[in-house]
Amino acid sequence: MKLKVLFIINPKSGVSKKESLPEIIDNCIDKKLFNYQIVNTEYAGHATKLAQQAVKDNFTIVVAVGGDGTVNEVGKALINTNTAMGIIPAGSGNGLARHLDIPVNVKRSLQILNQACIHDLDYGMINDMPFFCTCGMGFDAFISMKFAEAGKRGVITYVQKVLEEGLKYKPETYHIEDNEGAHNYKAFLISVANASQYGNNAYIAPQASMSDGLLDIIIMEPFNILDAPQVAIEMFNKTLDKNSKIKTFKAKHIHIQRKKEGVIHFDGDPTMAGTDIDIKIIPRGIKVVVNPTDHKYKRKPNMIQTSFSLLFSNIDLIRSNLNRQSRRVQALNKTILRKLNI
Repeated sequence: MKLKVLFIINPKSGVSKKESLPEIIDNCIDKKLFNYQIVNTEYAGHATKLAQQAVKDNFTIVVAVGGDGTVNEVGKALINTNTAMGIIPAGSGNGLARHLDIPVNVKRSLQILNQACIHDLDYGMINDMPFFCTCGMGFDAFISMKFAEAGKRGVITYVQKVLEEGLKYKPETYHIEDNEGAHNYKAFLISVANASQYGNNAYIAPQASMSDGLLDIIIMEPFNILDAPQVAIEMFNKTLDKNSKIKTFKAKHIHIQRKKEGVIHFDGDPTMAGTDIDIKIIPRGIKVVVNPTDHKYKRKPNMIQTSFSLLFSNIDLIRSNLNRQSRRVQALNKTILRKLNI
């Protein structure tokens, strides 16, 4: 018996045109293995309704054709069901697809789908909203909101918003509780990761796994403009966790309190939330079509990337020592001037 597959295409995701997708799917899908249907979304949230109906109609796989927002809409309809999610990455960042080593190329991603390798993977919940890649608050959530307001999609728009808002954004103080206790942090952002990256190979949590039953929590402390290039390079080098401004730990469940309500994001989609945020992992709660030849070592930094990270860390230490020495000299000068009554 052939497997039933539903392709849900978001025509508004990303910046590429989607008109040729049905023909490519028809040419590349294994028709000996699958009976397939294709449907386009017509409004926000439509993908969830279409996927829910597919579960009722006993489809084996529902394929999200779009970005991480489309993946989230489809995925939350499939959690704790026997219907698996497939991904054809066609968005701006494609973070979950990249984490799973699914090619950002329609024909090659269809070759992965044709192998029908299905694994049970973890997903997360933030205030009862499912996420599959990352969620968080602080600067990344603020930029997600600005990105949504911009109306234009694509990497260029995202980078533009980061550059426009980065120097103006003020860090906040957060109270974080987990199984190990409670701590207060002043942070530029807090990211909670089920998968390793935001998208576009920007690795916010290079050690994250979707099958370990744990969340990776990343706390980025405030930094100045001189630190920004280092942070950016280390994010793309998969070495951000080695930065002195970054605190990381793993947990199954955390509770965050902040002084005022504000924006949070789940899989890049912004929403307003109150002062209390609850985040937890649901182990092996969603079936996902994966790349059977995924090599996890690709998500680890190579020798050159690690060397660059160590170089930057040493430069950072030297700069910190110079700053401390400079402050000591300034303090000594003031003391001498006071004693001389100058």
